[in-house]
Amino acid sequence: MTRDDVDDVGERNGQQQMAARGGSGAEHTTPTARRMIVGAQLRRLRERAGISRGDAGYHIRASESKISRLELGRVSFKERDVADLLTLYGVTDPDEREVLLSMVEEANQVGWWQKFNDYTPKWFEPYLGLEEAASRIQTYELQFVPGLLQTADYARAVITHGLPHAASEEAEARVALRMRRQRLLQRPRAPKLWAVLDESVIHRPIGGRKVYREQLEHLLEMTRLPHITVQIVPYDRSGYAAEGAFTLLRFAQPELPNIGYIDHIAGGLVLERPEEIERIGRSLDRLAVDAETPERSRQMIAKMLAES
Repeated sequence: MTRDDVDDVGERNGQQQMAARGGSGAEHTTPTARRMIVGAQLRRLRERAGISRGDAGYHIRASESKISRLELGRVSFKERDVADLLTLYGVTDPDEREVLLSMVEEANQVGWWQKFNDYTPKWFEPYLGLEEAASRIQTYELQFVPGLLQTADYARAVITHGLPHAASEEAEARVALRMRRQRLLQRPRAPKLWAVLDESVIHRPIGGRKVYREQLEHLLEMTRLPHITVQIVPYDRSGYAAEGAFTLLRFAQPELPNIGYIDHIAGGLVLERPEEIERIGRSLDRLAVDAETPERSRQMIAKMLAES
């Protein structure tokens, strides 16, 4: 091992130890994000050792596809499997092994959203963990106020498709989940939220006049927080940046790539491919040009509130 190799291992150990102990912005890293960090590290170690996914899978009595899912953070880890892989990859330093194995234990912990399991679609659970770990959330909405900025009554009207008085137990649980998600905006070192709304959003009286007014008031109140920015794309400039709503999550941890997310009528999609993230980035650039300034946007919301 060369001096450069020793320095590289030492630097990597320090970064991993800092992440494992909650440093460098990682204090709010969730189990979902931890799995992705551990998986990315296992992939780098495997590639450095020149070992194929198939050979790694054979070593732990698993398939090549399972190694792929492990490296993407899509499945939980078994400590024995990770220990065996570290040995196969030539990782013998006790400190380096301890850091990764401790992160495996933390990655397998249960997230707060698990108590909503009966009412949360499986496809949405990974997003909840990623949202909780994000350092920056950028979202574009054409129809509704973003979930992180909704009042409970507004959320109930959306979730029940305009029939809030007939809300089922499942609907109420989904409202509670949405309100619980919003706590991340109130915590210390909260993520920065940049929400761009089509002008139609602030004109649409979801839930009736009272609910609509309370929602506009809440939206204005939230924009007073230094880490929350809301901008409006006026009618004459809307419809060009993107065909639909989307969210981009960015993370403080360098091991985590930017993640995109879009809702559709039957579920949601997590976007990870570079070309997908690049397209989202281009849309965000266009929105930055098309949208009114934050102050002008506040004036538009206040004007709608005064006229409602």
